[in-house]
Formats: sequence, C-alpha cells, structure tokens
Amino acid sequence: MVDHGSRGSPKNSGGSSKGDLICVGLLGSARGLKGELRVKSFTANARDIASYGTLTDETGNRAFELKVTGKHKDQLVVRIKGVNAREAAEALNGQKLYVERGRLPETEEDEFYFSDLAGLEAELVDGTPFGQVVQAEDYGGGPFLEVKARQELGHGTVLVPFTKAAVPQVDLKGGKVVIDPPAGLLEPGDPEPQEGNGP
Repeated sequence: MVDHGSRGSPKNSGGSSKGDLICVGLLGSARGLKGELRVKSFTANARDIASYGTLTDETGNRAFELKVTGKHKDQLVVRIKGVNAREAAEALNGQKLYVERGRLPETEEDEFYFSDLAGLEAELVDGTPFGQVVQAEDYGGGPFLEVKARQELGHGTVLVPFTKAAVPQVDLKGGKVVIDPPAGLLEPGDPEPQEGNGP
C-alpha cells in the first residue's frame, strides 16, 4: 500500500489489478542454476510477498508458491515450487504475480492501494476538471500519479508527485483526487520545430 504522507513511502500493487486480483510482484531474471529467480516486490514490506500463500498469474489459473531465499541489490531472490532448473526459471522472467484482494491487509487512513487510484477523476484545487488517473507508480524516487489531462487542456499526460502538497485530497468514494501540481509542471513546453524552417 502507499502512504499519502511523504516520499519514500511503502510500495504497492504496481497500479495493476484484474478484478479481485492485485499485482504484488514481478518475476525477473534467473539467478544460479537451481531455479532461483529475482523478484520485484510491490508489497509495503518486500518479504511479505511470500506470506500471502499461493500467488497466481493474471488469469488466476496458474499458481506460484514462493519461498524467499535471499536478496540481490534491491530485489528478493526466491524459489518457486516446481521450478528446479535455470531454464524453467528463465521462462518466467517478466511474469506478474497476483493475489486475491481479500487476502491483503486493510488500508489505514491516508493509505491506498495503487490499483484503487487508477481510474479516479482528477480536478484542480479550484474545482476545474483536469483529467483522469491512468495509474500510480513508484520507481524508487517516491510515488506519483500518471494523470491524462483532458484533451482541450493540451497538457497530455503529467506525472504528479503523490504527496499531501501535490494531491491534497483523495476521495475514493467520490471517485476523484484533487491535485495541486508543483510550479512549472503544467507550463507549456517548447514548440516542436517545423520542417523546412531555417535557423
């Protein structure tokens, strides 16, 4: 889950959900010869990814039982039941791991699952409709919202830091967030150069 208070907050579900399934991790490259893999965990405590029991693919049909065996840089190293060779592990590179929503802990005040934020309408502090949240992400520099602006505003997609200052209100029941983008975020960029024009 993600804490709305500050940067460097807990990670979450990668912005991805499939009905009642929440994405909690992403399998990476094989490590060693015995079937171990790196995994990027999206849970608040990285090792919790192995505490939810059997995980699945996005269809819910393929099961994965994880055991954490170590850590490599910022990723965990895991063994998956039934995967005992490097070739089998390599075949799983890029596989997303899902868990049923009901098996995840409830969020506390000002904590949200990334998947709950995707699809919310975004408006400015003065009530002006701005666009829609495409997804929430955190690549290590702090969580942010990817917001697709309304076409007539001409801003395209903007990345809004998910902090109290930049996102002062999250109303899940009302289906919206209020954003107060940092200075300069909504400034128009330089015009595209036109072909055939000299210096």
